[in-house]
Amino acid sequence: MKIAMLARNAELYTHKRLKSAAEERGHTLDIINTLRCYMNIASRRPEVYYNGEKLVGYDAVIPRIGASITFYGMAVLRQFEMQGVYPLNESVAIGRSRDKLRSMQLLARDGIGLPVTTFAHDPKQTEEVLELAGGAPVVIKLLEGTQGIGVVLADTKRSAKSVVEAFRGAGVNILLQEFIKEAGGSDIRAIVVGGKVVASMKRTGAQGDFRSNLHRGGTAEVIKLSPEERSTAIRSAKAMGLNVCGVDMLRANHGPVVMEVNSSPGLEGVEKATGLDIAGKIIEYMEKHAKPNATKTKGKG
Repeated sequence: MKIAMLARNAELYTHKRLKSAAEERGHTLDIINTLRCYMNIASRRPEVYYNGEKLVGYDAVIPRIGASITFYGMAVLRQFEMQGVYPLNESVAIGRSRDKLRSMQLLARDGIGLPVTTFAHDPKQTEEVLELAGGAPVVIKLLEGTQGIGVVLADTKRSAKSVVEAFRGAGVNILLQEFIKEAGGSDIRAIVVGGKVVASMKRTGAQGDFRSNLHRGGTAEVIKLSPEERSTAIRSAKAMGLNVCGVDMLRANHGPVVMEVNSSPGLEGVEKATGLDIAGKIIEYMEKHAKPNATKTKGKG
């Protein structure tokens, strides 16, 4: 196969691992800076250019689109889809997962466990939505935040109101979520490939930080999932329509609750914690499924 990877930084661990895994299996993988692509949106002739040359002959595309360039990245990916190139994750599915509110609504629709989550526009409704989320302490999240940035734990009702008013005063959208105290500053990441959990790890936040993101100083260790946790991860991936993703869950007293479904999960933490070749499993999945015009939406939506 000839594979295009849409990624801005060719030196990241995940991108180098996917490239080496593809090449070890006899494929060609080109890492293409998403922001250097441009498009010709012509009737029945969708084209993508990179550094002045038309991109042709690709069998599959791996979208590793950073959250900060989601809009443009999905536009580039749609051009590939309309050319009939097979995407590891489709643009529509990535769009679902990147919209925190939309993803929570879709997961809730499918009966997947979630922390109590509230959303409102009017700052005057702060007290009402705070009560719906179970009161303080409460987790306040920017809808556009990523990698633990824009996530605040408010310990008291007064501090929660102050944070909400500050965010709303800045014109940004936020969610309020129930704080799962029993999780103890740890979460679970399950990597799903093709409807199966291929790896899982427990991430624990740095001392004094309730966020467990590894690049914020957290640590990772291998963990065995319960049947309910495994099922929750698989159902979450299906709800988003993602072939490959990382599902982040907390262990609540009433069962697993999903915090996020990540369409471009990093592989460094989970591969080093588990010793598994996740990159290889992703390439193997593409070998079985990458066919011309196999995209369900072909760039629609």
